[in-house]
Amino acid sequence: MTLIVAVVAVIALGVGGGATAALIFTGDDSASPSAPRSTQTRDASPVPGPDGDPVNVPAGLEQYYEQVPDWQACGSNDCATLTVPIDYAEPEGETIELNLERAPASDQAAKVGSLVVNPGGPGAPGTSLVDDPSFAFGAPLLARMDIVAFDPRGTGESDPIDCVSDTDLDTFIAQDPAPDDAAEAEQFTEEQDDFFASCVESSDSLIGHVSTVEAARDMDVLRGALREEKLAYLGFSYGTTLGGVYAELFADNVGRFVLDAATDPELDFRENSLSQARGFQTALNAYVDDCLAGGSCFLGTDRQEGLDTIKTLLDDIEASPLPTSSGRDLAIGNAFYGVVTPLYSRDNWPFLDQALQEGLAGNGDTLLLLSDFYSSRNASGGYDDNSLEAFLAINCLDDPTTLEPEDIPAEYPAFDEASPTFGRVFAWGLIGCHGVEVEASEPYPTVRGEGADPIVVLGTTRDPATPYEEAVALADQLDSGVLVSRDGDGHTAYNKGNACIDDAVEGYLLEGVVPEDGLEC
Repeated sequence: MTLIVAVVAVIALGVGGGATAALIFTGDDSASPSAPRSTQTRDASPVPGPDGDPVNVPAGLEQYYEQVPDWQACGSNDCATLTVPIDYAEPEGETIELNLERAPASDQAAKVGSLVVNPGGPGAPGTSLVDDPSFAFGAPLLARMDIVAFDPRGTGESDPIDCVSDTDLDTFIAQDPAPDDAAEAEQFTEEQDDFFASCVESSDSLIGHVSTVEAARDMDVLRGALREEKLAYLGFSYGTTLGGVYAELFADNVGRFVLDAATDPELDFRENSLSQARGFQTALNAYVDDCLAGGSCFLGTDRQEGLDTIKTLLDDIEASPLPTSSGRDLAIGNAFYGVVTPLYSRDNWPFLDQALQEGLAGNGDTLLLLSDFYSSRNASGGYDDNSLEAFLAINCLDDPTTLEPEDIPAEYPAFDEASPTFGRVFAWGLIGCHGVEVEASEPYPTVRGEGADPIVVLGTTRDPATPYEEAVALADQLDSGVLVSRDGDGHTAYNKGNACIDDAVEGYLLEGVVPEDGLEC
């Protein structure tokens, strides 16, 4: 995932505020019949509770694992902090406080333990998942598990990375994501270099310690603080990346793991970008086909005409930004995010209808609203979180691979084939880590999780951000991977009205019933 164009994977589960609160970015399909599950079960390992001693504690880190979070009421939830070292190679050195939030099980007498969760990104504040827990989790989980979320280091309220001013971030997002000539390419590259230089200048020593490996180590400290022998975990999108790394580093500590909208850790930098380009084209094709199926589609009379209408609109906006009622012009960068954002969920296709119809009439209001929702930009002109800045910092610490701008045109044929509509945007994403100077303190591991308990991997057949093929690949790579497939549109599979998926997930997390490998829902 590269550049800001690859922020199309940032928010797996977003909950908007204000004017955008009605937007839903998580999935779609109507209920599907339940399917039988495997009768294989795993031992339930009830949480010993905070009075017990932590288990499986790495030497030298006892002081961190022995913590007991001081949960304090914050609205209907509980909040606390967790202290972790900035550099695990220097556990006696500087520390940071991770922000925690817990939605307690509604039936404490029937509680089976704590479920640690991550919404995706990288960069999304994890605690956003429990602000409205019923949005992301089904009633059975909410009744019998404490849902525990944390803002990964550098995100949300966990020493958030700060790179640029809000005004400069506006400019960065609005820029043309696919330069057309040498002058635009030079400006584009300078913007990238300036962005990362600003990240270093504006942030503390944590800037070099926000890798996924370090976040996984933090998650094991959290396991110890929760007094869990094994970790129960539900991760979405990038949360599957984090979960996979955890499984590699702490295979013996893996409990009931579910990885939803999985990423393929073996895709290289270029293939990952091509995969996302294909995924968003697939989603856009499905959107246009749905419009045509309804009759009198405003986009045209067949799929190609519909796609051409959207591409022409984007080309026109690139040449001449659209006015909006806010006084801000809709630039091409915002228009791109305005189009891809509703593709995360079939439920939001009507918003894309409205946005495109307005755009074709010369009004950029809804496309800009969708772009602002995506970037967490609020009505006052500020940003509700630092997800875009943290996304780039984390991704480029995990993999700083980048191309030079003069190398990009050679990539056009492959990316145009992957996505005639968005391909060149993703091609230019290949310079997304240009200007990065910090290096990760630990190498990114090969993910196998040998010896771990079963890890359930969910994939959705027309997922735009993490294409289905990536879930298939991850399930195959994991030593104990179990693949469960959802036939549908949108990003993520659980709690989207598909009873077969929900039964499989909840049956495993609550009862230890492992779904049949290859289950199709």
